Amino acid sequence: MVLGNIHSVESFGTVDGPGIRFVVFVQGCPLRCRYCHNVDTRAIGIGKEMSAEQIVSELKDYLPFIQSSGGGITVSGGEPLLQIPFLIELFQACKQIGVHTAIDTSGGCYVDSPHFHQMFDELAKYTDLVLLDLKEIDPDKHKWLTGVPNKNILAFARYLSEKRIPMWIRHVLVPGITDSESDLIGLGEFISTLDNVERVEILPYHKLGVYKWENMGLDYTLEGVEPPSNNDVMRAYKLLQQNVGKDLVVMPE
Repeated sequence: MVLGNIHSVESFGTVDGPGIRFVVFVQGCPLRCRYCHNVDTRAIGIGKEMSAEQIVSELKDYLPFIQSSGGGITVSGGEPLLQIPFLIELFQACKQIGVHTAIDTSGGCYVDSPHFHQMFDELAKYTDLVLLDLKEIDPDKHKWLTGVPNKNILAFARYLSEKRIPMWIRHVLVPGITDSESDLIGLGEFISTLDNVERVEILPYHKLGVYKWENMGLDYTLEGVEPPSNNDVMRAYKLLQQNVGKDLVVMPE
């Protein structure tokens, strides 16, 4: 039995995959995104230790709502791929009771090595969907924004494509940082090279997690950056839609 380091659980998530989701936020993340709204999940090796059996036991209380909505379980974070052995046990248990499984990841843990591929390929047997957050297509901007390069993250997207693992692409739209025309065109062109993308979403930047930075005594370096307007969001959607080359970009209602 492998124990997971868990930050928290949300029983009725509606934005992390199809339907109503039981969302497990794991503890620990290798990225240092300047707009992170879950900055309290960064530290690795802490959090509440839970088994797959404990989580599935909680999930079962909400199973009628989850299944009637076409939902399932989503593991978010933090970074789920820091805890692949735990995810394998959890998703195996979920598939035994017919629950749809999804991973919300930055891809920042990906390493082009036989060991990682072996572990992830085992996890993929029980994974129905990957929500991949592509923070920024420009490598220099990505490193400034997240603290790490995006080379391995883009390689992970290609790996998922080669394996035909269903994927939703997400992009956080930060005014003045991730919203340039050239970057959105480049992002759309990259997405167009992938064969497994079912959906592309833009997540407008927000400041709902700033209080966590303040409570932890951390400097929030995007102070003064405001959320994008509706026009900003629509412009970004149109640029992506023009360059993805497929009818995948989900426009807001």
